[in-house]
Amino acid sequence: MDKKEQVYRDLQKHLDKQAVGYPSTKSGAEIRLLKRFFTPEEALLAIHLNYKPRAAGEIYETVKETGKPFDDMVNMLDRMVKNGVIGHMEKGGTRYFYTLPLVIGMFEGQVYNLTPEFITDVREYISDKAFGLEFLSTELPQMRTIPVGKSIRQEHHVATYDQLIGIIEETDGPIVINECICRKIEAMGGNPCQKTSRLETCMAFGNIAKNCVQAGMGRVIGKEEARDIAGQNESDGLVLQPSNTRKVDFVCACCGCCCGMLRLHRMLAKPVNFWSTSYYAAVNPGDCTGCGACVDRCQVNALRIGKSLGIPGVNPDRCIGCGNCVSSCPSGAICLVKKEEETIPPVDSEDLYDTIMANKKTTLRKTRLVARLILKK
Repeated sequence: MDKKEQVYRDLQKHLDKQAVGYPSTKSGAEIRLLKRFFTPEEALLAIHLNYKPRAAGEIYETVKETGKPFDDMVNMLDRMVKNGVIGHMEKGGTRYFYTLPLVIGMFEGQVYNLTPEFITDVREYISDKAFGLEFLSTELPQMRTIPVGKSIRQEHHVATYDQLIGIIEETDGPIVINECICRKIEAMGGNPCQKTSRLETCMAFGNIAKNCVQAGMGRVIGKEEARDIAGQNESDGLVLQPSNTRKVDFVCACCGCCCGMLRLHRMLAKPVNFWSTSYYAAVNPGDCTGCGACVDRCQVNALRIGKSLGIPGVNPDRCIGCGNCVSSCPSGAICLVKKEEETIPPVDSEDLYDTIMANKKTTLRKTRLVARLILKK
């Protein structure tokens, strides 16, 4: 293996040690993706980054022996940020850089640079058991589900981070609207979304929004347009999936026909075991007319019409509490119930990945996870 090839393998091993790993596969798709993301020189520099943000000066201390000037290093880091393959933030005038997982991270950063070859490599890699096991084995999911606005009742006392309008109103930075990469990939393959014809559905806030601005990704919108798009997403029955943090960096609006996350949900026997949500749906039989609107609306097959009574029942192992069945029920027979044990997400993305890293599963624990999936427990 020559030096250029070795640097990509070294980067793969480095990324695999981060909070959300990047395992190797027999197909080598992980290396082909890295070659699409990084030049050999960029890959060598990325090895000096971590999932925890590192100041530019601190990074330079680890690479200055190569003779590369500080400004050249920063310019290279900025190119990688613009290409959507590393993260960036600024605190107190100091610039910090950090690695991104493949999902949610480098993959989504390619939404405006999609090619058939890239899509083929991504599909081959994410369908590999090694990646699936790594993705599912995190102590906390990277994303969670929050209810659509019309499903929330006053007595729920919903926290701001659990309602999209609250997230929009409280943000103090730019809001960027991006095209949905999952929906876009399906459309490119001749499978347009069955729920909406719109591509611009996913919002970025905070540091991710600032990185989007720096990279020229998406477009900056005001709070009024953000509220309008949120209303359209709800009307289309899309599932709201933000970052699993109280300081929300993004909110994806997902459909069961295109979204990789919801497709994975439908493949699992008891997906709620791997999901983060604070609610579940419940049906009042006395008010239900058996129209079936909720069954059609559900993106995760959590509702089914019972043969005996002719009214829907909710499968608690599948319901993620998105609230779309509630907002579409003409008789008001469905409501969201708050779980007794409320799931309070970490403060921010750094806290999230610290928690994931601290509980990173060993090979034995991953083996037990495989057993759970096989035995459907």
